[in-house]
Amino acid sequence: MPRVKSLIILATILLAFQFNSTPATGQILSVVYDQAAENISVFRSSNELLLTEHVHPTIRPYIHPLIAPDGNGTLTEFSPAHHPHQTGLYWGLKQVNGRDYFMNWREDYWRMVSAKVIVEHGKTVKWQTKYHLLDEKGDSILTETQTWSMKQVDRKFLLDLEWRGEARKDIRIDQFYVGGLFLRMPWRKGIDGKVINSEGKINSEAEGQRAKWTDIGLRIEGRKSKAHVAIFEHPGNTGFPNAWRVDNEWGVGPSRQILGAWSIPNGHFEVIRYRLIIYTGEFDNAEISRLWKEFSSIK
Repeated sequence: MPRVKSLIILATILLAFQFNSTPATGQILSVVYDQAAENISVFRSSNELLLTEHVHPTIRPYIHPLIAPDGNGTLTEFSPAHHPHQTGLYWGLKQVNGRDYFMNWREDYWRMVSAKVIVEHGKTVKWQTKYHLLDEKGDSILTETQTWSMKQVDRKFLLDLEWRGEARKDIRIDQFYVGGLFLRMPWRKGIDGKVINSEGKINSEAEGQRAKWTDIGLRIEGRKSKAHVAIFEHPGNTGFPNAWRVDNEWGVGPSRQILGAWSIPNGHFEVIRYRLIIYTGEFDNAEISRLWKEFSSIK
């Protein structure tokens, strides 16, 4: 009889684990465009929100919140006091024909062209936004298309971005210490965290340095283990490996602008690709390096 009771208890524990643990590879996702709310959201089964991208007509598109794969904790922060222009996960270039689209994320700098869902349900979901970057007269100088895709693999989220910038005038993007894809995680003074890149540079050592990838891990509020976002640059990007901005509060982003000015002639376009690995637990250099190699082999 004790043996039967033990087996029943074991079966109960296993069943509870099955229903309460984070789903692994093969999890079905869905993406929904709510035009009234002006956002695009990705969900896991039972309508569990994973991320939301805000797509207002005159505001730079940005992702917030981004939820940890185990469902515990928000990994982005919107407009913190120390950097009010940083809006979660977003793209913003500096000094584009003299205009600053990194600091200025509202009104007369941005105008939405379209937002749409491409693949709404499955193991990989995909969506797209298209915005005009406006000059002082309100005319478009650059059309920016962001195509995002997301899937879950081995309790990690893989979030891919293809950025396409089509010049409507001759475009010059001047050298600056930041500009492009950027991630603001919820930093607090004294937080347990670490930034490390593919070259072994840690925290402020990684500022302005070339790297294939950079990993940011923070023990955010409500978590016992760290939450991580590793950002991968694709070797097909011009200037690869480009340099990275790592600010004093560990806001991180790869930037072609750091190493010099670049341009897009009128009628031409530039494509830049990244992958974000969102995960929890301990940082594993070998595993992140392996995942980057997988991404780098994609043509």
